[in-house]
Amino acid sequence: MWDVQQAKNGVIVDLVSKKAYVNHYSFHILDPDGGHLTIKMSGHPPFGAQIILNGHEYVAAQAAKAGIATRQEGTCFTHLTDPTAVASIADTLSEERMIGRLTQVCDRWIYSCCLCFALDVDEQERSGFRYAYSVYQLEYSRNLLFRVGGQMEQVFQAMIDRTRAHLDVRGLKTIFGAKMRPRHISGAKAPRVEVVVETPVYDLTVFKLHFGKLTLKAYTKGAHVLRFEAQVHHAKELGCGRVVARFPRLVARLHAMVDHFLTTLDCVDHAFVADDTLEQLPAPAYLGQTRVGGIDLNKPRMRAVLAAVLTLAPAPTGFTLGQVAAQVQTVLGPTAPAYQPRHAAYDLKKLRAKGLIGKVGSSRRYQAPPEGLRTIAALVVLRDKVIKPILAGTAKPKMGRKPKTWSAIDEHDETVRKDMQTLFEDLGLVA
Repeated sequence: MWDVQQAKNGVIVDLVSKKAYVNHYSFHILDPDGGHLTIKMSGHPPFGAQIILNGHEYVAAQAAKAGIATRQEGTCFTHLTDPTAVASIADTLSEERMIGRLTQVCDRWIYSCCLCFALDVDEQERSGFRYAYSVYQLEYSRNLLFRVGGQMEQVFQAMIDRTRAHLDVRGLKTIFGAKMRPRHISGAKAPRVEVVVETPVYDLTVFKLHFGKLTLKAYTKGAHVLRFEAQVHHAKELGCGRVVARFPRLVARLHAMVDHFLTTLDCVDHAFVADDTLEQLPAPAYLGQTRVGGIDLNKPRMRAVLAAVLTLAPAPTGFTLGQVAAQVQTVLGPTAPAYQPRHAAYDLKKLRAKGLIGKVGSSRRYQAPPEGLRTIAALVVLRDKVIKPILAGTAKPKMGRKPKTWSAIDEHDETVRKDMQTLFEDLGLVA
């Protein structure tokens, strides 16, 4: 083994011989059909191996064969001459015939280029040594390509600003690097986000949600690409098997996760409540043959339940009573009375009777349909972001010093506050 030291320009300046224990060997291979792939193999029996395949490399290789020009930045397409054709190639990754193609690519290289260093061809045939493939980690992404990078930045940052407080995005981070993006739209105001200073190549904002070994992310890639991504860190978490024969089903699960993630973001970002909803919420309703009480938004417990459902809505597999109970307790605080799963079961019955949430099949998990999610988001936003600030603002005749961070929403709030003060005075509601 040699320890190689290189200068910044790539010139080797020192070579040091050393003895080291090798845990595994890495083989980087350029396959004509699958593009770049990596095989990591243990150096001792039974020669366990890990094969890393990249779907973007496969799509790029197949597009090149079809005469379609593409340009990539890392694992992301930033320019396509025929996006529809490339999307059709990408869709083949979830087809049943991909099972055979994956097996062929793995077999093509693992025996002839990797295992041969430990067992030659005769020994492999004599011992009957064969590999069985299964899926361990998987990622699925959907990319939106913008013509103007500034528009992408404005859309994405505005979405973060409006949704992160409701979805409890602990993994949100903004990283400011040395290289700035292309010019932004003039007049755009900085959103209110958490900041962690690091030193990557360019500005990068990562919107991240964790659910056990499942991760949902939204982030910008390059100067013009907005990516939404689902990751499973252990395939057994998806509950549909890990063998390579289940690969299309695994991809379909991740596809559904990304769809659900985008739907949730859209519902929270564009909330809506019907005219008669506020009047009907307090009224009793029926769930099957059972009569349940209405939803009283004046009670902190029910408001906490709505906020908890909104926070747990992006969960790909739905949420449980225990998760709702824990989230409600977090919202109410440690000094509030204990909120148990039995309390959550009673409160969720009210939401089910109003059609705001529903059960996932015959399981004990719950999900909010898009219409119900829009209503819940609107109710939470109306009280916390509209009614409460307005009532609090009208009690102050004059605003104090203007803060350094002043967004468009803050500007609208101040305008409404002044108008409402005048209205309340005319109605005799202000002393």
